[in-house]
Amino acid sequence: MRGSGSVVMRTPRSMFGRFRPGQNACLPSQRFWWTLTPEYLVEQNTRIDHRRCSMSRTPNPALPARHPDEPVTVPVLGPLVKLLGIKPATDEQWQEIGEALTRSDEPMDALVNWMYQAGMGTARPLFERALNDGIDSIPNAPEQLRAFFEGVETAPKWVDWEQIRLGQRTFQSTGVEGIYLARDVSFLGGFVASGINRTLVLTKSGKAGATGGGQRFAETMKWALDVIGDGGLQRGGLGYRSTLHVRLIHTFVRRHLERSPEWRPEEWGVPINQSDMGATMLGALHAPVVVGLLMGKVFTPRELDAVAHVARYAGWLMGIEEAHLPHDFRDATVKLYHYLTALSVPDETSRLLARPMAEDPLHWHYPNFAPVRRRIAWAQHLSITTAYTGRTRMRQLGLPAYIPPWYPALRIPVNLLRSGLALAVPGGRDRQARAGLRRQHAFMRTLVGTETDTRIGGVTSGVDHAA
Repeated sequence: MRGSGSVVMRTPRSMFGRFRPGQNACLPSQRFWWTLTPEYLVEQNTRIDHRRCSMSRTPNPALPARHPDEPVTVPVLGPLVKLLGIKPATDEQWQEIGEALTRSDEPMDALVNWMYQAGMGTARPLFERALNDGIDSIPNAPEQLRAFFEGVETAPKWVDWEQIRLGQRTFQSTGVEGIYLARDVSFLGGFVASGINRTLVLTKSGKAGATGGGQRFAETMKWALDVIGDGGLQRGGLGYRSTLHVRLIHTFVRRHLERSPEWRPEEWGVPINQSDMGATMLGALHAPVVVGLLMGKVFTPRELDAVAHVARYAGWLMGIEEAHLPHDFRDATVKLYHYLTALSVPDETSRLLARPMAEDPLHWHYPNFAPVRRRIAWAQHLSITTAYTGRTRMRQLGLPAYIPPWYPALRIPVNLLRSGLALAVPGGRDRQARAGLRRQHAFMRTLVGTETDTRIGGVTSGVDHAA
């Protein structure tokens, strides 16, 4: 730290040592100045000084200012990036990530525009009926509604349902640790992506204080469990319906923010844009399996490709463009890495959102010995975040700079043994998946309690009326 409000980015360290995204990649040094108001953070001035090298790119003034000129360091994927020989984004790939910041979800945007014109009191029940029962259940359905649902009810030709089922089973087999990694690495660590934080800060999901991050994660977790459940992505399945519901909420939020005087499109692009959606989709469904490899979990290449296939189809349902959907495990990892090198630019919103969520375990619901178990859970989850994001990221998030990575150290040998045996023993992976799914749902009860019914979109309730 240099002076008040100054953030200097250096190469993060993690339990795997120092890593740079590529031999020629440049590491930016950034300074941000902010004014904190009760409702949101307003950027007063931003100056980015880049250490130039042979990969230096000419800044493109047509792109949103949040898109950096050079890739930033990404510690969490370091070992796998080296192993797979993944290179930094080419100029064309980098340009596309920046341009995608300005693109939304045109089919759903058009549908929501019609819904407001027709009146939400009439159009919303029709949407819910088509979502639950299919568009053919509505005689003489409005043209706009029929066009949208006919587009999503027929799966693309590339969808392989056997691969979908394998990917769902594989994610189930990660058990509660798959959810831990989604929370502690993708979600909490993801708050370094200040551009994505804008949407959270300027909506209720970013202003809900000590419970906002936990509630939003609970909703995200419910969506993920719906997606990976057996038959979840079949038409009418829980995951299918939850994904289209989230897509609708995204458009309500986008419409609301685009009409807000606080939103700055020249700096931040379009709210909930193609790059942000692509990154968050892979962060939710692909990253936990990737980091699971680093935590000792063993998967076959076919299983890894199947998880990417689940992310591809779920992303397609979410309204993500084909160019931003992964084709296999390696492609998903490449895309995630490129997104992270473009989006992982922290600012004061990173601390604003990360600190309350890091303290959420102190409020979790345990049936017995709750005070002790909450303190252990707090240390356990911060040890995971430290291990896979590094000390620099922890400081940027306003969290303790170093918590010994005791939990990953304890779990790596256990995971190697258990997942290896599950693959070696006939029927072992199926049993592991069933047990893992039970533990994932049990953790949901720990997170929100037995009396709370988590509703997707609850944290942004009211945005559709304000849009």
